[in-house]
Amino acid sequence: MILLGLTGSIGMGKSTTSAMFADHGALIWNADDAVHALYATGGAAVGPIAAAFPGVVVDGAVDRTRLAEALGRDDTAFRRLEAIVHPLVAAGRLADLDAARAAGVRLAVLDIPLLFETGGDRAVDAVVVVTADAETQRRRVLARPGMTEARFEAILARQLPDAEKRRRADFVIDTGRGLDAARARVAEIVGIVQSPDWKRPVRRLSDPAETPH
Repeated sequence: MILLGLTGSIGMGKSTTSAMFADHGALIWNADDAVHALYATGGAAVGPIAAAFPGVVVDGAVDRTRLAEALGRDDTAFRRLEAIVHPLVAAGRLADLDAARAAGVRLAVLDIPLLFETGGDRAVDAVVVVTADAETQRRRVLARPGMTEARFEAILARQLPDAEKRRRADFVIDTGRGLDAARARVAEIVGIVQSPDWKRPVRRLSDPAETPH
């Protein structure tokens, strides 16, 4: 099974692009969906988060608004949260991929916003970075309900710069050029990685300690 890591900064069109890969029969594993499940009632992260951040669990589930407030009060909070969540996400991903291999899946796309930041590029055959120009990115993000300039800048500060992601990528998809161009690029990438003579690139391993969180 071929594993593609799909990543990109906020507002670059990653979700739309992952759907395009699904149209080509790829299995999509979404890190954000995995985190939502961990935060929901009965989720494996609820207990540890309740202990680490008193008051953020309401009715058996993590209240994301309260958690965001707790994170904003403590500069070390993100590291503590990541220490809880990242191992749980990784374990769930491995289990899901084992099941996919057993089912004969040929291509899986791991949709992980912080792929480089967490060193997830170590575990994939190639990395696809979704990008767009800065003006398009800003317009998309600020159009989201509840988004503010301050929140946008705070999110960007925790993500590796777009230019560095593109530098480390094996494939780049520019969604700023329009949906048709993005679909064509996805089809091209799928064709390349499923070709019998495609050689997996030598991974340029990232060090999570060198990247922002």
